[in-house]
Amino acid sequence: MRRGTRFAGAAVLVCTLSAISEAGQAQSADAQKGPVSGLPLPRFVSLKSDEVNLRSGPGKDYPTQWVFRRAGLPVEIIKEYESWREVRDAEGVTGWVSQTLLSGRRTAQVLPWDVKPGTAPPKLELKADDSERATATALVEAGVIANLQSCDSRWCFVTVEIFKGYVAQSKLWGIYPGEIIK
Repeated sequence: MRRGTRFAGAAVLVCTLSAISEAGQAQSADAQKGPVSGLPLPRFVSLKSDEVNLRSGPGKDYPTQWVFRRAGLPVEIIKEYESWREVRDAEGVTGWVSQTLLSGRRTAQVLPWDVKPGTAPPKLELKADDSERATATALVEAGVIANLQSCDSRWCFVTVEIFKGYVAQSKLWGIYPGEIIK
């Protein structure tokens, strides 16, 4: 398997145009419960630290495959074993991290599938309300991490640094289709 460092960069463009917990997640009826936590599997969480080792197995004796270098990065927990969680990132890379490095705070990446090496990331408008016709409040680059404040299964109200606005839920990675966050 590849070894390296994973950065979740992207920036908020300071172009003002007009001036969550693990347990609160909506899951499908057939969601499994984690054998350790009793919480739904899979589920989204975020990284607590700016440096998180992604290991090939559940323990410090397993080699580090990647180093995540972005606190707040959303990851999906897909398995549990003792104090370790197998996670998947937006690119589909999986590995094990200590549960102490994970937070129930809900975040999402904006259009991570549109981030291509060597090209400028596309930009997305944060909207003043939950409509495509709404005025833009700011522009953010694909790949930026947004804090999820609420989602109604179609639109999410997010904050990115000092900016806030609505984004279509389908443009975010870190929330399931149809999931509601209050």
